[in-house]
Amino acid sequence: MGDEWTAIAKVYDPLKAGSIDGTDDRPHDRGVQRAMLAKYKPRKAQLDGDPDCTLFVSRLNPDTDERSLLKAFQKYGDIVTVTVVRDIVTGFSKCYGFVEFKKEKSAIRARQDAHEDVVDERVLFVDWEFSRSLPGWVPRRLGGGFGGQKESGQLRFGGRDRPFKKPINLHHKSSYQPRDVRGYADNEDRHRHRDRYDEGRRDKDRYQSRDRDKDRERDSRDKERERDTYRDRDRDRDKDRDRDTYRDRDRDRDKDRDRDTYRDRDRDRDKDRDRDRDKDRDRDRDKDRDRDRDKDRDRYRDRDRVKEWIKNEKDEDREKDERRKDRGGRY
Repeated sequence: MGDEWTAIAKVYDPLKAGSIDGTDDRPHDRGVQRAMLAKYKPRKAQLDGDPDCTLFVSRLNPDTDERSLLKAFQKYGDIVTVTVVRDIVTGFSKCYGFVEFKKEKSAIRARQDAHEDVVDERVLFVDWEFSRSLPGWVPRRLGGGFGGQKESGQLRFGGRDRPFKKPINLHHKSSYQPRDVRGYADNEDRHRHRDRYDEGRRDKDRYQSRDRDKDRERDSRDKERERDTYRDRDRDRDKDRDRDTYRDRDRDRDKDRDRDTYRDRDRDRDKDRDRDRDKDRDRDRDKDRDRDRDKDRDRYRDRDRVKEWIKNEKDEDREKDERRKDRGGRY
């Protein structure tokens, strides 16, 4: 960068990209250290076109394919190739891709106008393909890039989405220099050419046609409305999900209550059955006891009758003997 400060990095320096103003002289996370030590070469099989005409498109919907991207970008000019990067094993989209135009003017226009367009309910991020056009580039997977989430603590600055903030001391120099700065002069000329083209186009649009500005404002309003609509849809979906979740919980609670109620009923029934069985057993026992008692009584009665009969017989024999004696031994 030299002493001239710019909000957008002209040469990729992992150490500076990890700083909000590009003035750090020490890496503040391990990702920056990994990026400083990385040796990155872009895959030729994935990108083999003109880097000055190729755009990087990210934050895609997982269902967005090459046909959807072609339909969204073909209005800006003739397209050579459209690629959606996919996982080698699963074949699922990695939610980013590349669009190569035939002319650089078309790519510049698409970068300016297609950024934050909505495709398949997702707001797009559009920028240049840096793996071949930005000296010293290191991708996100190696700790570099211009992205990152605030929660991870590994934000990267100097790109379109998160440019450098102007530092207090512009003469601060970093002790680290990127390894690969070949083509720095060509890259500076390319950026100047793009900046000149953008300035000339803006002046021409400003003085020749105010309707374009109105159309852009209208388009931005429409985009904001679409964003708000999608946000409202997402909120409504979340509300519906929460409502369904609570309904399912209530249903589960009702089911559990019904289950407990039926269990209690079954327990009560089992208790009643057991009680009835015990009562029946007690009754049967009482009946058996009464029957045995009756038998015993009958038995004792029979014994008494037999005894009485025997006694009567003996008494009769005794009377007969006495009569016989009185008669002198005659009957």
